[in-house]
Amino acid sequence: MSGESGQPQAGPSHAGLDLPNLERTPSGVPGGVIRRAGAQPPKSWIQKVLEQIIGSPRLWITPSEIVPVSVLAVQRYLLEDEPRDTVPKPPLYCYDVTISDGVYQEKCYLDPSLNSLVHKNILKVGIKMRICKVSCLYNEKRLGQGILCIDHVHCGDTSDTISLETPFRNRAHAEKPERPLRGGKSHYLALWNNEDPYGDIWLTNKQPEEHNFSDTKIISLSHLEMTWANRRSFPALLVRILHKSKLRYYGKPDKKITEPYQTFLEVADSSGMVSAIMWNALCPEWYKSLRVGLVLLLQDYSVKKSYPLRIPPLPVDPEVKPISTMEVCLNLRDPPTNIIIVPEKQVKPEWRLPKLNHRFITRSELDDLPENHICDVIGILLFVGRVQRSKKKENGEDFWSYRWIHIGDGTSELPFIVELFSTSQPEIFENIYPTTYFVCTQLKVVRNDAQVPKLLYLTTTNESRVFITGHKGQPYTYDAKVKNFIQWIKTKTDSGEVTNTVIGGYYPFPPVPETFCKYSSSIKVESLLTAISEVRKEIEDLQYREQKRIAIQGIITFIKYIPHSGATENASASETLRNANRPSTSQAARGEAQNPKRNVKRPLDEGPTCSQCVQDSSASSSVSNKIRILQGACDKPVAVPQPEASVQAKGNKPDVPSISPRRESAKPGSQRKARKTMSDRWESQLWREKKFGLIDHLHYSRVYPESIPRKFVSEHRKFLTEQYNSQPAKYTPPEGRPPKLDDFKSARTLGHFEVTILGLNHEIAIDVAFLPMYCPEDVRTSQVDTLLSCMNYTCVFPPELTGKDRLQGPRALAGDIIKAATVLDRAHIIGILDICNLGNNKVEVYLQKIYSPKKTS
Repeated sequence: MSGESGQPQAGPSHAGLDLPNLERTPSGVPGGVIRRAGAQPPKSWIQKVLEQIIGSPRLWITPSEIVPVSVLAVQRYLLEDEPRDTVPKPPLYCYDVTISDGVYQEKCYLDPSLNSLVHKNILKVGIKMRICKVSCLYNEKRLGQGILCIDHVHCGDTSDTISLETPFRNRAHAEKPERPLRGGKSHYLALWNNEDPYGDIWLTNKQPEEHNFSDTKIISLSHLEMTWANRRSFPALLVRILHKSKLRYYGKPDKKITEPYQTFLEVADSSGMVSAIMWNALCPEWYKSLRVGLVLLLQDYSVKKSYPLRIPPLPVDPEVKPISTMEVCLNLRDPPTNIIIVPEKQVKPEWRLPKLNHRFITRSELDDLPENHICDVIGILLFVGRVQRSKKKENGEDFWSYRWIHIGDGTSELPFIVELFSTSQPEIFENIYPTTYFVCTQLKVVRNDAQVPKLLYLTTTNESRVFITGHKGQPYTYDAKVKNFIQWIKTKTDSGEVTNTVIGGYYPFPPVPETFCKYSSSIKVESLLTAISEVRKEIEDLQYREQKRIAIQGIITFIKYIPHSGATENASASETLRNANRPSTSQAARGEAQNPKRNVKRPLDEGPTCSQCVQDSSASSSVSNKIRILQGACDKPVAVPQPEASVQAKGNKPDVPSISPRRESAKPGSQRKARKTMSDRWESQLWREKKFGLIDHLHYSRVYPESIPRKFVSEHRKFLTEQYNSQPAKYTPPEGRPPKLDDFKSARTLGHFEVTILGLNHEIAIDVAFLPMYCPEDVRTSQVDTLLSCMNYTCVFPPELTGKDRLQGPRALAGDIIKAATVLDRAHIIGILDICNLGNNKVEVYLQKIYSPKKTS
């Protein structure tokens, strides 16, 4: 019997807390878990709280004992308007939080007043949390059904050990498919966007099935276009999917649609191409099973006039006629559409269905392509940035999820720079990492040749699809440019060339235009300038992984150079990572040679580069002799093409020494001479006068480990990928003892600058970080006249310098910038700031560019 084991078992299948005729005995507890007398079951804090609520005359309590519980899941959904609501409200997303006290799990409703804890990723899975106030919320339309509501909490740190073996106290919470605690919605949404399918309602088991076409009447799309208005029923369509859009979620609190989804399929036969719109409950049933290239037999569909404002994608084959006067509607009812996937072996040549064509381009061809050109690319991932989010509407609750990636294909020293938005393929979007072979279709060219530096990158469209595995057998493998890439990557792999690739970190892209006028015309905001008094609110309103660019006016009053230091440069990550999953028992292991196969070989001569700067530099210079470090006023992640280990051995000197005055060099005399002429900080007289009389001083110059790009280590790809993805909705136990992010070598060589900007009214100041960017030019011929020119162009440090030049290079760089800052003393400037919310109360502010310095009294 279950009671004999002394272990907690799942309770009965009900959702109620206060149940009628609930029998209580010394050996039983509310919830229906009966134990044999004399057994000593573990004490459940959740069970105690439920008993207190049931016995309380009020619907809320402060628990008599507050103990930490583990957070196992944070799940989001749209709550319908309550019957008492007379005025429709904007979308209100609610959260169910699953907790565990070590004995039971319980799914609780999070009071909406605490939603901001989720928005800022403070309340997240894997942490310990203390619940200080709870209440009971009853469903008055159902008998005895109530839920536990969390009203006040204190969120703690991440827990090292959390067990998933504890059962749900309420068996109904463990039932599949999962259902939200409140409202009539049948499913949860993805935690951070609405485009990704999430949960167990999304099926993947639709398979091709052979069909007897002898009794099936089929109509062509061109004939349907001419006759649909006069028909009551429509013959079947036999079509091939040429494009598939990402999901669109259109749920609203006042809409009673259970699964409000929509997706567009561009389908074609020999007579034309038309949009087929899949609605509502058909999307969870079919979306993940349908892919571009499949042949479908569509029966019992409806037809309507096309939506005039939507512009469908053009067919790749110019012989396929686009049909824009009608749309085919696929619904679960009215009428219930019948969809059959026709096996490819049953497709007959006489059907003359269009083939799936592509528009693959090479990187060498990109420079000549016009704005808005649609293309496909294939290559190897050289840089994968962290997932970021941007609001769809200024005051809305919906976000886009996106990340920046660099793709190399061997035809150019420069990579493709791609702004990769979520394509409703979370299984791919959340599992991409450097060295992966990557295909992305339906990309759009974004360019501005009038801007300095020139702007050129690719961005995904509504119909973009991505592929990282299973390339064999895909239709695009027959494309000539794909074959050329496969052959090229094979030679690079066979030759065993070392690959230095980069993952994560802060990525300041697109670059800020060279003039404020061009900046003003490139952004779409209600107010062009933000008062420095409003910056705090801008920061506080920012949500998890949201990045926002603002412009402020002020005076630069203080600059300090912060050397890159810590475990990133000094610890042996290779050793730390090797020992991450086993006890450290021997110092001898620290001397083991690093396995050269640990880093996947990179087939390009360079990693992700600062393309805009490189485009203006000499193309004839050898890329392998240049440092291209991400982070700067222009572009970002660049793999550093040095054949060193991915992590530096403990005790070894960093690649570029610190410029700290206390650091001793190989030539003390020359170093002392440098110390006489260079300083690591500058402070204006105005700052000395005003800094103690400020009404507010914002400190946001810290650069967190998450914002430092890391050299990619293939054997730890799972850990690194998780670090730069969004916070998951459900807790997954780590495998072994995970390493720390600082164990991985930074892809940046130097540190950053702390810059203080004083408001024009001398009342408020803000500390921000400035990350200089390095491009392949000789430091001995590069002159940094002012901090302004440094931001507008670049600062440099080439690796070929040795001896005194190499030791003094970083220090000279910092000294030049700080010395040049005197030009800006008391000058009014416009500063372009990037604000980044990393979650868990970590916010960074980066200075991207300064405009129009004018000397003032």
